[in-house]
Amino acid sequence: MPKNHFTKNALKEAIAGKLQRHFGREVADASKEQVYEACALVVRDALTEHMIETQNQVEKGGERQVHYLCMEFLVGRSLRNNAYNLGMLPALTEALTDMGYEMADIFEEEADPGLGNGGLGRLAACYLDGMATTGVRGTGYSIRYEHGIFKQKIEDGQQVELPDSWLASGDVWHIPAMDDTREVRIGGTVNSYFDDNGKMIVEYHDYTPVLAVPYDMPVSGYENENIACLRLWEAKSPIALDMKLFSSGEYLKALEKHAMAETISMVLYPEDNHREGQSLRLKQQYFLVSATIQDICAKHKAKYGSLANFAHKHVLHINDTHPTLVIPELMRILMDENDMSWEQAWNIVSQSVAYTNHTVMPEALECWPVSLMQELMPRVMQIIYEINERFCKELWDYFPNDFQKISKLAIVSEGIVRMANLAIAGSFSINGVSALHSEILKERVFKDFYTIFPAKFRNVTNGIAHRRWLCEANPELTKLIEGKIGKGFITHPSELQVLANFGDDKALLRRLGQIKRDNKQKLADYIKEHNGIEVNMDSIFDVQVKRLHEYKRQMLNILHIISLYHKLKDNPGMDFVPRTFIFGSKAAPGYAVAKKTIQLINSIATMINNDADIGDKLKVVFIEDYKVSLAEMIMPAAEVSEQISIAGKEASGTGNMKFMMNGALTIGTMDGANVEICEAVGEENIFIFGMETPEAEALAASGSYNPMLIYQNNPVIKRVIDHMLAGFGDGVDYSDIVNLLLHGGNGGPADRYMIFKDFDAYAAAQERVGQMYRRPENWNYMSLMNIANSGRFAADRSVAEYAQNIWRVKTNFAF
Repeated sequence: MPKNHFTKNALKEAIAGKLQRHFGREVADASKEQVYEACALVVRDALTEHMIETQNQVEKGGERQVHYLCMEFLVGRSLRNNAYNLGMLPALTEALTDMGYEMADIFEEEADPGLGNGGLGRLAACYLDGMATTGVRGTGYSIRYEHGIFKQKIEDGQQVELPDSWLASGDVWHIPAMDDTREVRIGGTVNSYFDDNGKMIVEYHDYTPVLAVPYDMPVSGYENENIACLRLWEAKSPIALDMKLFSSGEYLKALEKHAMAETISMVLYPEDNHREGQSLRLKQQYFLVSATIQDICAKHKAKYGSLANFAHKHVLHINDTHPTLVIPELMRILMDENDMSWEQAWNIVSQSVAYTNHTVMPEALECWPVSLMQELMPRVMQIIYEINERFCKELWDYFPNDFQKISKLAIVSEGIVRMANLAIAGSFSINGVSALHSEILKERVFKDFYTIFPAKFRNVTNGIAHRRWLCEANPELTKLIEGKIGKGFITHPSELQVLANFGDDKALLRRLGQIKRDNKQKLADYIKEHNGIEVNMDSIFDVQVKRLHEYKRQMLNILHIISLYHKLKDNPGMDFVPRTFIFGSKAAPGYAVAKKTIQLINSIATMINNDADIGDKLKVVFIEDYKVSLAEMIMPAAEVSEQISIAGKEASGTGNMKFMMNGALTIGTMDGANVEICEAVGEENIFIFGMETPEAEALAASGSYNPMLIYQNNPVIKRVIDHMLAGFGDGVDYSDIVNLLLHGGNGGPADRYMIFKDFDAYAAAQERVGQMYRRPENWNYMSLMNIANSGRFAADRSVAEYAQNIWRVKTNFAF
């Protein structure tokens, strides 16, 4: 449907037509779910038209394309986002109103796609949005997980994982592309020999074939016709049901091979604390990589007749190490299937692959047992051995006779394959995701590699899709901004800086405060409905929503909440700024400490929320099943953004950017992108506390940190910890958490992330938060300064930096 046909009446007619053809229903008889699907199909038709045109332009122009591989894309709901970008949202809203429906109710019929977990997947989704809007010719690749990560339920305060069957309403956005189905070979044996002409012949035996069936999900650019595509691979088995076994009553055995293949795309991130889970996760990685590279190479060869110019036409960008197998897999295709020499193939691969690192913790760098890789991908493992041997010879030139260092930098050593080392060896670019992170990579994590390959290392600070996280999620704030500076910021986010000129506009600041309060009310209503908790609208909404991990220090927040509870119990009539602490997070199913932390939050919440002495001065809320659609409600309502990881551990963060853009004030350490946020807004408009990276690293390295001594000498901390030991009246024992803090465990030292060390500084920063909140005009001014300086953290800027400095492709974004 052309854009000029996005009128109310045209959309009503189109929706009614979809209802009749797809569901056999008239408008009056249709369910909300059917109306949602009809709307989605109408929007998808427009997207498909643009996608075909975009593909034709790429084919005709022969432009260099970006292929962005990531194990997850946390795209969020699509109906509102695509309708907004296509410019049809107002007309669609009017059409549905005429048909007797509320747009908000129809939005709620769409499930959040279970294609991601946290920041990594949301970043990838934001970058697709940025590519589409800035004109970059880009395609994302991932797996079409049937059940996503899991649906979180809280029962008796504990996390319970349920299947996330999101595809029931989500597959309407997926366009099958059966003609591009590829076969991926798992396991088996390989026989290699040279024929009479000296050509290497590679034969595969006894492997398990898995079909990779592609589904394309169009991602719209804002008010343009460029489409970025997310190609999702679904695993299918070509092996038919064994009817002989089935007929003899061996039903499970008859289905075994069939089921094993299709398990690959069943669940996002299977638990890998056992060999079966490791095997499935590695199969997923190879499945994604092999299907994607086969697809790209086949299309390239069909167009150009040869893969010799592959690197000139394609960039393979791997988001973290999970897709690193692109390097040996592309080598395999170039050599085994296209008769290239090792040198020719390596030259192409090493000019095609770019790698984004997402961790500063060496222990988190991905490694795989050689035995497992040999079992699942024998030919790829042969190639990795050869890459490693040649790479070690290169290292020898830099570090002659230093066997220890070469062993440390080797790709294969001590029975494991180090994926980050493979990514560095085979990539032309390695980038961090914040200024601090990139420096840590060069100075500590990959110091020796940086010495050898300094030109490979770059920085691109993360960015967020500001149209989704500001314009769509916070329409009243967007309207206020447009009224002051116009709409230019929607495609040129740096124009938000103009808002800084209105810091003395008292009417603007009052309106900003009212919009925040209105958004708080929406969140408060949700909390009342889903948690049964009535929160104080005059309290500070202090929010920590992110993946639950010890280094992110939800525990620091928790200990401080208990200390506030003690203050109020000692002096119920004290002058106290009311606070509502809001948490949202999913813990990995096998991460016992994280799951116990969720239970701890809920135990504390039950105690505090039901204490008559406390009343509405202090509330604690854990929001169940945190996901993108909830974040779109939480971010605009938040007043304080908790970004309190120990300095030097968070690569960047993107939640900090979303909160900032919606006017929340950050309380945080100088970690990840907090450093650049502080630089952008000024120290007076952020609440920074705690150790900085050099001090934290020096203290950890010294071995002198003694949390037991702090516990014994700090009465506030001692009282909090003793309370945890005594319990919170619900019979749950938290001595295991206390032991981790005081004595260590799981191979780590006591209080590994130095919560006790930063506690007093954090409490003092929280006191400053309370003092500032008493001065609404000053608070709203700080909020405005955060919004005004958030443009630099837009994904459009990040994508443009990638395009210009790494991918070397065209973009229409002007810096």
